[in-house]
Amino acid sequence: MRQDTAATARPMGFWMALALVMGSMIGSGVFLLPASLAPLGWNSVIGWAITVSGALCVASVFGALSKALPKAGGPYAYTKAAFGDGAGFAIAWAYWISMWVGNAAIATAAVSYLSQLFPVVGTHGVSAAVTISIVWAFTLINIRGTKLAGQVQVIWTIAKLLPLIAVIGLAAYVLAIQGTGVVRSFDLTDISAASISTATILTLWAMLGLELATVPADKVQDPERTINRATLFGTAGAGGIYILVCSAVVLMLPVAITSASAAPFADFVSIYAGTNAGTAIAAIGAISALGALNGWIMCQAELPAALARDGLFPAFMGKAATNGTPRNAHLFSTSLLTLVILMNSSRTMASMFEFLILLTTAIVLVMYFGCAAAAFRLIQTGILKVSAGFKLILLLAAIYSCWTIYGAGSEALVWGIALLLAGFPVFWLLRIARGSKAAT
Repeated sequence: MRQDTAATARPMGFWMALALVMGSMIGSGVFLLPASLAPLGWNSVIGWAITVSGALCVASVFGALSKALPKAGGPYAYTKAAFGDGAGFAIAWAYWISMWVGNAAIATAAVSYLSQLFPVVGTHGVSAAVTISIVWAFTLINIRGTKLAGQVQVIWTIAKLLPLIAVIGLAAYVLAIQGTGVVRSFDLTDISAASISTATILTLWAMLGLELATVPADKVQDPERTINRATLFGTAGAGGIYILVCSAVVLMLPVAITSASAAPFADFVSIYAGTNAGTAIAAIGAISALGALNGWIMCQAELPAALARDGLFPAFMGKAATNGTPRNAHLFSTSLLTLVILMNSSRTMASMFEFLILLTTAIVLVMYFGCAAAAFRLIQTGILKVSAGFKLILLLAAIYSCWTIYGAGSEALVWGIALLLAGFPVFWLLRIARGSKAAT
């Protein structure tokens, strides 16, 4: 009986947590990245190696923090424990905004892929309606229960991994039959620090989401162990697939074809398998984006619910349905997400996607650095007990975070800081409101 109760209260086991990490990371970006990386050649492979290595350092930090503080809210819980309510709220406030803004970007990408299958979906007005319908459908799935949402995430993650693995298998088959002559030759003179840095920044968007298993920590079974494993294995698994599949397309197709392609994976399969794979790739892209959207929608409600339970967000956001899901937080967050979609419906899908990506990336980069700083602080206070080797990993994670913030450019940094600062007036207003209620 006790085990059944625990399973109901914490429905997310290791595989669901792993699917949340990998499914949220492997979204729409990977299908378009080869076109941007093609001119960089072997520099892109080195860039991927740096990005995945840096992401694994950051993932290790989140894993260690989740062991020491297995609390809901993830980044919020860690920065609050290290620096107090104000810092925790600022990080959570900005990260929450980046979630529902980023979800608008992911949903937009999904509809963009769907428009390749059903052209009417891409027409003005219809695209916004379809996008809004999709986000509300996933919201209702999450309101029905974390277990159902987790099961959907597992199924969707498998669905998106199979075609990527198939592309890797096709590349291996071609290499076995035709030899390495189909691969772009490696020339040391083509390698440059500037090109590697460009590749590193381009590949960063694809790694965002590695921290997501820490957000619904109160829904995860054995969180001290499960979250750490899911975060590390999910980051390593997604990163490994990224390196193989993107490098195959970049290095085995002529740069003129890849850089000008709107669907580089479709071109790769068509050339080497001899079939018209455009429709299939569009379907895969839609599946991939929708799978990522499901996981992010789960977390865009879990984070404000955790703040509300701590008294740092309006109390109604923390109220749960009978099945334990933060229903009010889901409804409120998705309502804001709907407004973002409607406000940007006049933009083209491409320009809207680019703007929303910039805004989301800015916040996540600042959040990564904030969590690295929190880990340093928690080591000093004795809450986080780690080895000397881990301290080196933590230092590398902090350096990587700073470097990517710098590489993302001044516009991203300004947006990140602006959204962080915007949280403080809200924090003080909520604090004054709580004080007034306490006085009465």
